[in-house]
Amino acid sequence: MTHDHDLVLRPTPAQTEAALNPPPGRNGGDLVVETLAGLGATTVFGLPGQHALGMFDALRRSALRYVGLRVENNAGFAADAYGRITGEAAPLLLSTGPGALTSLAALHEAASASAPVLAISSQIPTAGLGGGRHGYLHELPDQAASFRGVVKSVHTVRTQSQIPSALAAAWKSALSVPHGPVWVEIPQDVLLAETALPVVTAADATPDELPPRPELTAVAADLLSRAARPAVVAGGGVVRADAAGKLRQLAERVNAPVVTTFGGKGAFPWHHPLSLQSWLEDRHTTDFLEDADVLLVVGSGLGELSSNYHTFKPRGRVIQIEADLGKLESNHPALGIHADARLALQALLETVSERADPTAPERVRTVLAKVADRIAAQELTLEQEVLASVRRALPAGSPSFWDMTILAYWAWSALDAQAPNLMHSAQGAGGLGYGFPAALGAAAADPTRPVLAVSGDGGALYSVAELATARQHDLPVTWLIVDDGGYGILREYMTDAFGEPTATELSRPDYVALAESFGVPGIRTSPQTLETDLAKALAEPGPSVVVLPALLRMFAPTHLPE
Repeated sequence: MTHDHDLVLRPTPAQTEAALNPPPGRNGGDLVVETLAGLGATTVFGLPGQHALGMFDALRRSALRYVGLRVENNAGFAADAYGRITGEAAPLLLSTGPGALTSLAALHEAASASAPVLAISSQIPTAGLGGGRHGYLHELPDQAASFRGVVKSVHTVRTQSQIPSALAAAWKSALSVPHGPVWVEIPQDVLLAETALPVVTAADATPDELPPRPELTAVAADLLSRAARPAVVAGGGVVRADAAGKLRQLAERVNAPVVTTFGGKGAFPWHHPLSLQSWLEDRHTTDFLEDADVLLVVGSGLGELSSNYHTFKPRGRVIQIEADLGKLESNHPALGIHADARLALQALLETVSERADPTAPERVRTVLAKVADRIAAQELTLEQEVLASVRRALPAGSPSFWDMTILAYWAWSALDAQAPNLMHSAQGAGGLGYGFPAALGAAAADPTRPVLAVSGDGGALYSVAELATARQHDLPVTWLIVDDGGYGILREYMTDAFGEPTATELSRPDYVALAESFGVPGIRTSPQTLETDLAKALAEPGPSVVVLPALLRMFAPTHLPE
């Protein structure tokens, strides 16, 4: 009798020959790129540095495509977006010390948004590891310690034979739900030394699945079937799990209104009769969700933004489906189901009973009308028209990447993403500089469709160096910069809190001239011409910049005391 665990994959004759007679001139860096190719990687991002040169030298002997950015943090944002768009673990090649540390903010965003990134950093030579002070360039007593609180897992390599297994384990970790960034570090001497090890031809790194426990989904299905006023909050976990179709089936079967979080944009059709859209920062939506007798939360931890700044206090029974164990019941008591959103929704579909409720669409329309009236009373026509112009100019099926800027905050609540996995922002960790480099990563993943990046002038100054990257790789990214002369949202916050702002005003360049100095076409537009100018820029091949001088305002919050 042959058992499955007795089966061993037999090498082909060509693989046997390559193993017995590996080509000369290979080093530890070759083991890195061979393993990445064996895992299925096709594109890598990064920035070279002295200790990492073994990896970068090996790239020219491989079929991997290298997209080099000018700042490590931006390379991390690009890898993050590549991972979100493709669902693959995007390799990010970094050097030791300052190069590694400069990527931290990007890895924080990837962790917050569950984006799979495989960060591979060099280390000082093996003799210097262990915390002693040897005086190597870029030396840190414990480089990995800086990343343990940010990434899913840390993998330290000491010998060349460890490289394939460490990378395979990291790849598996990055792609097992919840997705996220992982960290691998390899000493300089290990990367540079010649290797007699055979060529890496394949690596087994199948991600672990996370199915729900059946007794929990049975209880959840019963609660939903018998609910009088069910509702659903759909988070980023629905998008990452490619579960939007199953979510729609479930919502229609039990007639439950659905609101999508800012990370879950596109997880439910915007104009569906059961769609509450994404107006989470509105008390009318908060009240509606509090009134639900059964609230299904899928792929969200109900954190600060998703709970209207923790003012949301559910009165009914909460069912929470969440792949990140740390987020399960972290904010509200619930029937907690630790599972991948797709598998859990499928289990519910197999057991839930159909529930009729002809009043649900009308209740949804009532909430949306109240929201619209609240916004209309604030005289924010300019902001609404600008956002509408962006939506009309952006082709269907084109992704957009939004920095932390006022127009993005509007988009979180008010923009129709039109489909899952098309609208992305830095709202996970909330750092500046995400939009443009992330858009470059998305364009590298799929150069057949234009990509939109949106930044304020403050966030744009984090990323201007990547105009060179966009031009060098001829990536089809149009960068909309809303120029209001400062950190606009901080200006509002400080004015509201203290009566006047401090440290929010910026001296900034002529962004059109700056773009053109990189060989990137630029145009200055206005709210009246934005749609035409933006659509034209998106239709042209290669990168472009559209600058909109405008002072936008936020709608009034509903979570603060009157």
